[in-house]
Order: sequence, then C-alpha cells, then structure tokens
Amino acid sequence: MGDADRLTILAVDDERTQLEDLARLLRSCPGVAEVECAFDAHDALMKASAGAFHAIFLDVRMPELDGVELGRVLRRFAAPPALVFVSAYDSAAVDAFELHAVDYLRKPVSRRRVQEALDRVVTAVDHAESGASSQASAPGGGDDDIVAVSGPRNGAIRLISRDSILYVQSYGDFVRVVNDDGRYLLRATLSEIERRWEGVGFVRVHRQYVANLRRAVELRPQLGGTAELAFADERTIPVARRHVGELGRKLGV
Repeated sequence: MGDADRLTILAVDDERTQLEDLARLLRSCPGVAEVECAFDAHDALMKASAGAFHAIFLDVRMPELDGVELGRVLRRFAAPPALVFVSAYDSAAVDAFELHAVDYLRKPVSRRRVQEALDRVVTAVDHAESGASSQASAPGGGDDDIVAVSGPRNGAIRLISRDSILYVQSYGDFVRVVNDDGRYLLRATLSEIERRWEGVGFVRVHRQYVANLRRAVELRPQLGGTAELAFADERTIPVARRHVGELGRKLGV
C-alpha cells in the first residue's frame, strides 16, 4: 500500500470506554487514515454496508449479535474487510481462525499489539488487492456484494444483494434502498452511495435518487425536458433535466 492508500478502520465494541480507548490507539498508529466507531453489531453492519473499510476491529462479546456472528456475516461480503477480534477471553480463538481473522487481541490491548495487527492488515489488503486487480475490481466493488439493510418498521437486519437494488432514495438521516422484494433503510447519505457505488453502475439521476442503471429498462422523456427512468416492474423514478443528456448517453439512447 502506498501513502495514498492509508487504512480506513471500523472499531466495534458495546462498551463505550473500551471502544474509545481502542479508537484512540488505532488513530495514533502510522498508516491509519480514518477510524469510525460502532457501538453494536447492527450499527457495524450498517456502516460496513455503506462504505468500504480495510479492516474491522470487533469485540467478541456483544448483545444480540456477537463478534463471531458478525464476522460470519462480514465474510459473506464480496470484498470482505480484514477481521481483527478483540476480547478479554480466548474462547473465540478457534472461531476467529476459521473466519481467517488476521489477528486476535487480548484486552487490555497494548499499542504494540495494535500495530502488529495493523501490519497484518496491510499484508492482507495487499494480497486481496493483487488478486482483485486481475479481476478489475476494487475493494467493495463486486457485483455480488452483500448489503446489510434495516427494515423500516422493526429495524431487523436483512442481507440483500446489491445487484438486486433498483434505486436508492434520500430519506432524512438514512437512505431508502428499494429492491425487487421491498424497501429498506441504510444509514448513509446519497452522496456516499453515489461515490462508493459508481463503479458498479449506480448513478445520480436526481437530487433525491441514485439509480442502478443495470436494472433500468427505459428512459421516458417528460414535458419540460425532464424524464422518468423505468424498471422492469414498471416502477419509475424522476430524472432531473440536467441529468437527462448524460443518462441517455450512458444508456445508449
């Protein structure tokens, strides 16, 4: 990894004090560009789905979905992040090995051990990127990426294929993800979705919509120079006037 490819890390722990201590250690290490925090597995899945992290440092013992279970979900991502487990116990060491975790840190965590784990993360990332380059795919850029979304009513986590998504709509502090089966929520901004998913066919078509052009079937001109983008099930979303020309070129119209 070059200087421009410094690590982006997600730290996960339901104990706020321990999470803050871990994040502070990570930020003090050279080669770390950004550290985001999640206070439970649900929050971690939402953040991991919205953006690509090089590695996730996760506590083993958490309520509802523990670190090992979370790790199993993350391994289903098309470009899974490197996993580093953090625990006061050795009880999950075998599970961590089976999940190909790059390290297993015992609490209280020292700066030396964090740096050692980060060195292993760099090695894992370099290996993954060298393999991905032959397939012309970037981290988090696979067609079959799994996205963890939340139901709008009960908040239950559901894993969906990104390829199944028709469009994404702004929705307050979240975005609404619409796929073949229904509507879900993801904690992200529309600009983040546009930037991170552009390489797999998602484009901004309106200030409130990002569309999956691979699922679109028709661009329908409207009065005033605007348009509608239609999908196979006859669902449509508006296309702003300033996006119509570029969108037509991308669709070969």
